Amino acid sequence: MSSLPILFDRDLLRAHRARAGKLGGSTFLLDRVAQEMLDRLATVRRRFERAVDLGTPTGAVGRALAATDKVTTLIAADPLAGTTARAQRGEADFIVAADEEALPFGDATLDLVVSAFALQFVNDLPGTLIQVRRALKPDGLLLAALAGGDTLIELREAFAAAEAQIEGGISPRVIPFADLRDLGMLLQRAEFGLPVTDVDRITVRYGSPLALMHDLRRMAATNPLIERSRRPLRRATLARMTDIYVERFADSDGRIRATFEIVWLSGWAPHESQQKPLAPGSARRRLADALGTKEIPAGEKAGR
Repeated sequence: MSSLPILFDRDLLRAHRARAGKLGGSTFLLDRVAQEMLDRLATVRRRFERAVDLGTPTGAVGRALAATDKVTTLIAADPLAGTTARAQRGEADFIVAADEEALPFGDATLDLVVSAFALQFVNDLPGTLIQVRRALKPDGLLLAALAGGDTLIELREAFAAAEAQIEGGISPRVIPFADLRDLGMLLQRAEFGLPVTDVDRITVRYGSPLALMHDLRRMAATNPLIERSRRPLRRATLARMTDIYVERFADSDGRIRATFEIVWLSGWAPHESQQKPLAPGSARRRLADALGTKEIPAGEKAGR
């Protein structure tokens, strides 16, 4: 049995996605990520025969890929692989019922795996990355975007302050997001070659905190934490939260700011053709010579 903590209620997460589909999803972030993903793939001078869109909540990434010649066969791996998923993913050649925590693909069967705003809800992210790396053929590529550490930092602060004042304690209202450095180490732990992580911060403005919360519901981004409070949110707490949010994070025109941090991950399944780091001590020139400076032996302090 895994010793990893179970943070997310995956059944509830699927219910949130189904509800968002019925409400008419808010897709502006996914659409932006899909276009950025396309731009990043455009720099790779090759065609991918078999690609999987892993867990992306809508068909935005699939539609972007279908509009190019980068992919021959596109498979949508969706935990809601029913009528709703098929309606959203008409661009996919195949749709398979697959949870991001238990991939149904054989070893070395895929050329490309892409994913947008799905992996931040995975309980065992190291295990998922290992499964993806094993499913990729040698020199296959993973390209993923997920919510990073500063996402919704304003909402978290406002809720924590309001609950402390009104209820005398705080409860987890917004999920914890992974740190950029930690994600880079996870790629290395999963034995990806040439791992790269970078971050994109987006500030979105809303008319009110309630408008932000309604948008999060339509993104299927409401609280799926196992340890979430089961008590209904008190009106007094909600009212105080909105007041604090406006006090701390409103612009001069009264609109409030919400931060979305998008962390990008990319890594390649190892292949002999890939660049490899030089062995320690194999350099032919000293760094001090290249910089035109004096080398200082370890343990000595530079003079002032």
